[in-house]
Amino acid sequence: MSADTADQQSDVAAAASDAQGIRVTWQEAPRAAKAMLVGVFVSRLAGFIQIFLVLFLTHRGFSSGQAGLALGGYGAGAVLGTFVGGSLSDRLTPRSATVISMMGSAVLILSILYLRVYALLLVAVLLVSAVGQLYRPAAQSLITELTPARRLVMMTAMYRLGLNLGSTAAPLIGAALISVSYNLLFWGEALAALLYGTLAVVALPRGRPRTAPADEASASADPPRGGYLAILADWRYTVFLCCVLVMSIVYCQYTASLPLAIRHAGLSLWWYGVVVSLNGGIVVTCELAMTRFVQKWPMRLTALAGIGLVAVGYGVYAIALVPVTLIIGTLIWTSSEIIGAPTIFSYPGLAAPPRLRGRYIGAMQSMFGLGTAIGPVIGILLWNHIGQALWLWAAGLMIVATLLGLVGMRTSIARPARG
Repeated sequence: MSADTADQQSDVAAAASDAQGIRVTWQEAPRAAKAMLVGVFVSRLAGFIQIFLVLFLTHRGFSSGQAGLALGGYGAGAVLGTFVGGSLSDRLTPRSATVISMMGSAVLILSILYLRVYALLLVAVLLVSAVGQLYRPAAQSLITELTPARRLVMMTAMYRLGLNLGSTAAPLIGAALISVSYNLLFWGEALAALLYGTLAVVALPRGRPRTAPADEASASADPPRGGYLAILADWRYTVFLCCVLVMSIVYCQYTASLPLAIRHAGLSLWWYGVVVSLNGGIVVTCELAMTRFVQKWPMRLTALAGIGLVAVGYGVYAIALVPVTLIIGTLIWTSSEIIGAPTIFSYPGLAAPPRLRGRYIGAMQSMFGLGTAIGPVIGILLWNHIGQALWLWAAGLMIVATLLGLVGMRTSIARPARG
């Protein structure tokens, strides 16, 4: 057999492998990566507290204002947890960070049931959220370390699918548990955390995977710098973090400003239910299939296309809020998520020096969480002052985010077609 023939057969085999990207990625994934995906799904499937915290606290006799403040504390804890989790993943290992996160949150979750003093409850809620989110940078860091670069975006899409499926089913399961007892809600989430923690102890590697030669070169080329300050020295990545912050502030307006805008337009809030369901259904059913194609595109092009489509979708809302523009706009900004989100969440792990991978990922996830926490406040304030013009501002800010991504994302990070 000639060398040319062998190369051609190799190319055909690689193309066939890419054509079956979802199945092949799962088959090629190491046992530890699969365990991480299963654990994340189980954890999100029992992610009840954030959803039902307000109802639980008002059921206990606290005021709606106190319940709302506690929910805000939960959001703040999530931002803090991903930030600390990135450092913990680098200083220890992703396995250690995951075990600490899950075992610690299992104990803290149950404490909420038995605390009656409001100040102590606030502290417990903050700690539950923070400790429960420590695993997030560790999960993405481990997936990055274990997955070949050509498969990472697809693997990240699978990770996101587990998060989305679990988050979709959790409200239904939680409602069923509440019908019996609120205690079951907390015991159920604690047991899920315990299960994930046990899975991490058994299946995740105790050390780190052997560093790839390219990673070794990158690590030796960079002088050691400490902690998150090293990220500030990477000016491009700092600009990328600004992109993520602006993007998340704007993107979450469909949960904050859109219902107000729909009601102001004289439409039934049933249309808001349609929008949210349409988004969730498309993301869950189509993101993996779309990733089969976009994983071959240059990373920066894919990410920027995703961000830019949000500007187009919200721009459609700015024309007029009628059923037709609601559906068209929603389809457009939802397509941004299934095109760009797996790449955007994969990028930090590839852009980071190996010794700082957890921090790079944690910083990105913290910026995203911060944006989704303050975005509703900013959006509602703007809506109250400028009304329907909010959507023009939202589209404009997403254009700014796209330009920040253009500057902040490095072009030198290639997505190899085959390994």
